[in-house]
Amino acid sequence: AVTPKTRLLLYTSPSNPLGWVATVEEQQQLLDFARRHNLWLLADEVYERIYFPEATPAQSPPMSGRVGVGSVAPSILKLCTRDDAVIAVQSFSKSYCMTGWRLGWAVARRDLIAKAGPLNEFIVSHATTFIQRAGLAALAHGEDEIAARSELFHERMSFCYNALAETKGVTVPKPEGAFYLFPRIAGVENSYAFCLQLLQETKVSVAPGVAFGAGGEGALRICTASDLSILEPALARLCRFIERG
Repeated sequence: AVTPKTRLLLYTSPSNPLGWVATVEEQQQLLDFARRHNLWLLADEVYERIYFPEATPAQSPPMSGRVGVGSVAPSILKLCTRDDAVIAVQSFSKSYCMTGWRLGWAVARRDLIAKAGPLNEFIVSHATTFIQRAGLAALAHGEDEIAARSELFHERMSFCYNALAETKGVTVPKPEGAFYLFPRIAGVENSYAFCLQLLQETKVSVAPGVAFGAGGEGALRICTASDLSILEPALARLCRFIERG
């Protein structure tokens, strides 16, 4: 709820951990809401190039096909004006597989950027020169790699989704982007304890849903970015563990 203390509305699209992607209509509603209440709107769009637009909620398992793989998720920047109180943040970490390089950028209203620049300089000074050059190379020459990587991410996501969708007691939302699944497991009331037992007994590591908020209790977050040679045995162990109860 909006209170007199509310200053900013934050959303992530594509989402970690849900794989949800805000539609153009939903983003317009968020923008209109922020305008009405005089709020800043912060859009985390770091997964925008890992987008599977064919995977809509209206479709049913199995997840397959390649429609739109490698395209760009809807961005709030297509809707707002230069005068809107909007901040869109981006990173090389996900789309360009540069996690740990700590390089990214923000697009925002001129007055905020004027203040953010000196603040960033005070906190981190600047990104290392060779990392900045790597970022330039990624922007200039990375499109073929992004397309190929998106195909791999989609293949791996499809395998994991289909395996879980066929497992008794599992309800798994179909992701539209990013490389995570967030299945809910019937009967699991303590996802942390479940994940710990899973790790100890099967050597498979996933994140407890409760780590993403109270609403995530009873669910798990699974990263599907690894090679199929890793994912296939891990999913087999996980599904057996779930069905065993």
